[in-house]
Amino acid sequence: RASRPPSRRSRDLSSIQKFETKCCSGLRPDGGRDARPTIAINLMNHLRIGHGFDLHRLEPGLPLIVGGVRIEHERGCAAHSDGDVVYHAVTDAILGALAQQDIGQLFPDDDPRWKNADSAIFIEEAARRMNAAGYALGNLDVTVILQRPRLGPHKMTIRENLARLLQADLSQVNLKGKTHEHVDAIGQGQAIACHAVALLLPNETGR
Repeated sequence: RASRPPSRRSRDLSSIQKFETKCCSGLRPDGGRDARPTIAINLMNHLRIGHGFDLHRLEPGLPLIVGGVRIEHERGCAAHSDGDVVYHAVTDAILGALAQQDIGQLFPDDDPRWKNADSAIFIEEAARRMNAAGYALGNLDVTVILQRPRLGPHKMTIRENLARLLQADLSQVNLKGKTHEHVDAIGQGQAIACHAVALLLPNETGR
């Protein structure tokens, strides 16, 4: 009689085994009922996940720079550096994944060297540390919370900037823009915030 197609559990286990073989330097489970926990433990030893958050007040007459893009608006970020919330959040996401000092410790806001600094400097240092630790970007997911102006026209340029700074493919970088439904300081146009989540993989599998 015709052979039965593999079960969903078998297909799932096969996919995990392929992923584990790629990410875990050839480590393979023995199979059987204990294979899935073994794979999970091996993966946990290799993957690093970090979250970054940043928020800045928006004040009249200042430049609004988001993800390396200067956006025309009557308000901009009040900050010691250029106030780029995307670059700041991404920097902290990477540093967090590496369990290293955060952006405020590495680039304190009372240090005159960073006055009006281009925040690309910060994300480049995070990328340098990531590479030095033996990791590369797996993927990056960024959410900007801003009532206005809309980020739609600038999303692709911001993604391209992030991919270039992190030596990643554009497909590894995502950006979402959200309003705050006119609630609180962000919703009233008085602030901008950003969340970033970064997955790091060993260098040989990150690209």
